[in-house]
Amino acid sequence: MKKILIALAASLLGAACSGPKSPSCEGEVSLLPASAFDTVIDGKSVSLYTLRNQNGMTAQITGYGARVVALWVPDAEGGFRDVIWGYESIADYLTSDDKFSGPVVGRYGNRIGKGRFVLDGKEYALTINDGENHLHGGGDGFWNKVWDARPFETADGEQALELSYVSPDGEEGYPGTLSIEVTYMLTRDNALKIEYRARTDAPTVVNPTSHNYFNLHGSTSGSTNTHILTIYADYFTPTDEGLIPTGELAPVAGTPLDFTSPVAIGERIESDFAPMVPARGYDHNWVLNKDGNEMSLAAEVYEPATGIVMKVLTDQPALQFYSGNFMDGTGTGKRGDRHDYRTGIALETQNYPDAPNHENFPSAVLRPGEEYTHTCVYAFEVRADGEQER
Repeated sequence: MKKILIALAASLLGAACSGPKSPSCEGEVSLLPASAFDTVIDGKSVSLYTLRNQNGMTAQITGYGARVVALWVPDAEGGFRDVIWGYESIADYLTSDDKFSGPVVGRYGNRIGKGRFVLDGKEYALTINDGENHLHGGGDGFWNKVWDARPFETADGEQALELSYVSPDGEEGYPGTLSIEVTYMLTRDNALKIEYRARTDAPTVVNPTSHNYFNLHGSTSGSTNTHILTIYADYFTPTDEGLIPTGELAPVAGTPLDFTSPVAIGERIESDFAPMVPARGYDHNWVLNKDGNEMSLAAEVYEPATGIVMKVLTDQPALQFYSGNFMDGTGTGKRGDRHDYRTGIALETQNYPDAPNHENFPSAVLRPGEEYTHTCVYAFEVRADGEQER
């Protein structure tokens, strides 16, 4: 019954504007109709769910890939902007070549070199879907699965959605049956909080993450090169030509990867700095300045044109920043937005890429009787033009 009520709320709220193809509704929240996502895939029902807080911040999430479809946040003009790439219907997601727009990716987000790793003396071969490497859980990973959905309210009265999936032993080459839950919550202070929990019946490796593309203009007509970025990390993990870590930790100081102070993304993105050449810009793993698994501020993004600030907090050891260097504009998303070159950025909280193949990296191994946990928060604020960073 609650699922039906939430879907109905999405339809009623969407009626405030002329529909998903309207340009921006002059700062109003324009929701996608739930009917555009009602279908059955592999015998499982897919739906669209809407979460909203008392400030009007609104998220739309589908069980297909456990993906965020839209995220409307306040801007400096008193309106709302949808700051996440997405498509207008489930049919668009199924036919698009852009498979990683908004989903949870896994079992292992990011890359594993040559799709191989050794665990307890046994070598495992994963599916290859990125040159000679394994990327984001493979060609049929979590992003392409229908997750079971359970809408609910937290004890604090915040709207939330739990999505769950059971990944069978051997899926995409991974050992063990993995049970995973991802919970999305919209908080009273305008944050999208994502919590992951997972358990296994045999030793395996786990590193799921959320692969949203953000544009704080609220439209891809504005380049993300103008976003001002801070990353709280003094080191990064250099990679080879296939973007697989070499095992080193290198300082960012004196390089274009130094975002320890706020810098516009486009200021140094065309650098010929050797680690940036294979990625055609930024697509690197930053080692966060932290000890242990405490929640801490990983990054902050600010767009002066809209006043929108996004802070990324996590308990994970690293952050992948990808500047959309391989997007070519062939994908057309919500409101006719083209998913074009450098018009969306990903900030993925994670373990290090290829950690199963590097003893000096944090362990990604999960064993029976243990529980994997991971928290990521995308918190939004508004900063007036010229206001000092807080």
